[in-house]
Amino acid sequence: MDTFHAHAAPDDLPGYHLSVLPDEVSEWMNAREGMQIIDGTLGGGGHSESLLKAGASVLGVDRDPEALAYATRRLAAYGDRFRTWQGNFADLRDIPEVRGERWADGLLLDLGVSSRQLDAAERGFSFRGVGPLDMRMGPSCAFDAAEVVNTWPEAELVRIFREFGEEPRARRIAAAIVKRREMRAFDTTTDLADLIERMVGRSGRIHPATKAFQAIRMAVNDELGSLERALEASVEVLKPGGRLLVITFHSLEDRMVKRFMQHRAKPFIDRKDWPEPRPNPDWCFRLPVRKAIAASDQEIRINPRARSAKLRVAECLDPATTPR
Repeated sequence: MDTFHAHAAPDDLPGYHLSVLPDEVSEWMNAREGMQIIDGTLGGGGHSESLLKAGASVLGVDRDPEALAYATRRLAAYGDRFRTWQGNFADLRDIPEVRGERWADGLLLDLGVSSRQLDAAERGFSFRGVGPLDMRMGPSCAFDAAEVVNTWPEAELVRIFREFGEEPRARRIAAAIVKRREMRAFDTTTDLADLIERMVGRSGRIHPATKAFQAIRMAVNDELGSLERALEASVEVLKPGGRLLVITFHSLEDRMVKRFMQHRAKPFIDRKDWPEPRPNPDWCFRLPVRKAIAASDQEIRINPRARSAKLRVAECLDPATTPR
């Protein structure tokens, strides 16, 4: 595998990433002095900064060393109230301060890819500029996008394009990729994007390679698997009364978060073949707000990326009061 393409963030890097739903996160996390909050997707540190300003202590988690370097400089003024841990948010239970304890008063997960990662051509997330087929959010990823595109079987490409990208032309795109790579391997983002555009044509403002690129990125970073593990870990790291806030950007993630929270907020479960409802052994949450929270029109005008953002909130109950 090639060397990871992240570089130290320059000191004068403006607008690393504009955090979405900042007011809503502040409202529902209700950060204050004495609280310990895990920002599981630190990025440029925008959400962490608002939590620190409210008086909380924050542990920022990210697998991208560039994000950690940038946020560490940005938030240095908060001293030991801000700490970082390099790793996947799926592995929250491995953090030394957290291991084996209900340590956190709040956990925030802002999913997806940051603006900085998209804008940096050398990271290979976007086809807006020529870059290597990389797409790794951090150096711990087992493989990069080039390996997916150039070596995965056609059936696997069809599967991820359908499942992760919800791409209706999955079979056609996969077949075109396999046919082309037999003659010459893909090595840049624009090379792949151009092939997809030639195969399926273009109509409207959205590039025809968008869904395929999303699918490859999600496969490289095991995004749905990581989210599933992080949601399960949240139950073990949050204190009673601690809040889980998750921001999603597409339907697959939102569906997973919604089902997880709703199932664990039911004291009882029922099935047609049962004579009566039974206690839910997974009951551990209450939902302060049942529906997803969307960005305001004002925020969307300032930050168009917020258009697809959805925030869901759950509050951890005391294990002593819930059945197991």
